[in-house]
Amino acid sequence: MKKLLQAPNLVLATLWADQLSSAGIAASVQRAYASSINGTIPPDQSLPEVWIDDAAQFDLATALLAEWQNAPHRTWACSVCHEIVEGPFEHCWNCGAAMPAP
Repeated sequence: MKKLLQAPNLVLATLWADQLSSAGIAASVQRAYASSINGTIPPDQSLPEVWIDDAAQFDLATALLAEWQNAPHRTWACSVCHEIVEGPFEHCWNCGAAMPAP
């Protein structure tokens, strides 16, 4: 196992670990509930961490996280309901249609 990163909160740690697992990289959240002893230990020691099982996949996991954290900002018009969708979204928030191919 190898520590990938320290997350600012449990929600992001869990999301990132789940995304990595979906991409074929076995990942887990460690120190998920250490925030309950915050104040007894330094704050940076109570933050959740994302760990990967196979250290050989560290570079791939780091690259995937960087890609997910820096998703492109786009503006596109839905071809079904003509709603304007902004941000990194690939589906229309109004009708659920997929973003048209560029």
